[in-house]
Amino acid sequence: MGKAVEKVKIANLLDPTKSVTVEAIVDTGATLLVLPSDIVDSLGLEKVEEVRVKYANNHVETKEIYGVVRLELKGRIGNFDVLAENKGSQPLIGQIVLERLDLVIEPSTKRVMPNPRSPEMPMVEIFMAAD
Repeated sequence: MGKAVEKVKIANLLDPTKSVTVEAIVDTGATLLVLPSDIVDSLGLEKVEEVRVKYANNHVETKEIYGVVRLELKGRIGNFDVLAENKGSQPLIGQIVLERLDLVIEPSTKRVMPNPRSPEMPMVEIFMAAD
C-alpha cells in the first residue's frame, strides 16, 4: 500500500470544455475516484446512481456516483465514474484508476509512475481459464 499526491487533469467526457486540474491524494488503499461535490458541479456531471460507502472508521453513508470524466495522470488517460464527497473535501484517486492506467506508487519516493513492466502503454491483465 502507498500514498502520494499528484496533479491530475479531469474533464467532463461529454463536454471537454469543462475541466479542472487538481492535486489529488493517490491511495492504493482506496478504491474509487472521489471528487468534492463543488468540482462535480463545476464539471457539469450527471448523476448515475447511489451507492453505500463504508469509511475506514466503519461509518456507512449513501453517496452519489456521477459520470463520466476523462482523467489524465502521468501521460495516461482513462474514463471513469466519480463518487461525490462533501464540498471542499480532498480529491482522491483509488485503485480502480491506478489499475486501469497501469500506474504504481514507487515506495521510496512516494511518486506515481507507469508500471515498469509496461512503461510505454498501460497493460490490462486478464486471467482466463485455459482450454
